[in-house]
Order: sequence, then C-alpha cells, then structure tokens
Amino acid sequence: MGFSVQRWAAWAPGLVNPASWETWLAKPHALPAEGTPALAAMPAMMRRRVDRLGRIALQASYDAHVDAPEAPVLFASRYGDLGRSVELLTQLARSEPLSPTSFSLSVHNAIGALYSIARGDTSAYGAIAAGEETVEAAFTEACGLLSDGVPRVMVVVYDEPVPSPWEHFSPGVAFPHAWACLLSASTGADAIHLDCAAGPPDAPFSEQEQEQEQDPADLPADLRVLRFLVSGASRWEHVMGNRRWRWARDA
Repeated sequence: MGFSVQRWAAWAPGLVNPASWETWLAKPHALPAEGTPALAAMPAMMRRRVDRLGRIALQASYDAHVDAPEAPVLFASRYGDLGRSVELLTQLARSEPLSPTSFSLSVHNAIGALYSIARGDTSAYGAIAAGEETVEAAFTEACGLLSDGVPRVMVVVYDEPVPSPWEHFSPGVAFPHAWACLLSASTGADAIHLDCAAGPPDAPFSEQEQEQEQDPADLPADLRVLRFLVSGASRWEHVMGNRRWRWARDA
C-alpha cells in the first residue's frame, strides 16, 4: 500500500512551522533543550493537565489536523511521558501519596485520549511503542488502516530526552520534539512505500543518496524519517539488527 502526506506539522523549541523545519532538517544544528508551545487550541481546563511532552505532541497534532475530517490517529512514542512515571515511582519509594490524576496521565495512551476528548472525535485512536522501530510500527499500522479503506490516517510521533536515572537508554534524543502527518492512500507518482526485509543492507547507495544520508547532527531515527518524508528524497533505509526498513518514493 502506497501513501502520500496530505499535510504535516512539527514542533520543537525554536522550530514551530514547516518552513523552519525544512531549513533545519537540511542543515541540522543544536536546538534549545527547553520550550513549551501555547497549545491554545485545547480548552484551558484540559490544557492545565498536560505536561511539556504532551503539549508538544498535541500542538503538532492540532497543526496537522486543522480542519480536516475526523480520522484515526496513531500516537507513537518510544518512551512516552516517562517523566511522570519517574515522579510517581519516586513518590512511591518515599511512601508518599500518589495522585490518581498523575497516574492516569502517565499511561502511554493518555495524550491520545485527551486529544480525542478535546476534539469530541470518536475515531479510532492507538498508542504505539516499539523501541527503535516505533516510527515504522506506526506507519505499518497506518498503511493497514488505509488498505482497509480508511480515507485518511494521522500519525503523531513524539519524544523527549529520557529523565534521570534512565537517560542512558536514549542518548540520541537531545531535545523534545513532535511531528504529525496526515496520510492518505496513493498509487500516483508521489506514492511512498514502506517495507521490511531481512539480511544485509542492499547495494550501496548512489553518490547522491549517500550525500543525503549524512547526518552531521546525528539525528534520531524518527527525525531522519521526517526528513525523508518532507525532502523528496528517493529512499532511506533504517537498519535494525537483521531487519532493513526501506522507505522509498516512486520515481
């Protein structure tokens, strides 16, 4: 199943619109580690309950969805709002009382649930975590929904630096960020395909493709996927162990 990106949005400290993201993805540089979007689209009473990572993910969601019709939404994050879990575990270790609200918002599908409630959207929602292949898992699920006849699906990818004492598990995420893509099925010249193969990598990329693969800022895998999606590159491979996730755009 091929797909195309109808609309996309992303948010990180210092990068708040597609134009700034395209410039940054072409030549990445260090970004501020702190920053939180206003999230004005969400009602204030609900917005107060959302931590920084949730606000960033929801800002990208609102910006990508805008006035599009309701659609299934897949929220994908390797670790989710781990900061809340660390706080709860610390309180538990100190025999302090736990907040039921904080616990309910620490689960992996909490951000998607808040988005659904705020929009009054009864479409299907999902929360996906699949380690370093989280983005591929989310887009595989999206392609399955499109193959079943769903007209559009939105994928929201978000992560932030992992808090102490677990920061060594995710050294590649240097700043909080989120991006969202509204997808539709496509068989045209702009169709993007994702597949997975076993074995060693394919033949070496062409010189042009090798140049596209250079990552001066050591981008995490999810942002390399975003760069492929918005740059018009012909292909990108994400190698994980003996699996090769191959992103390709029809010529």
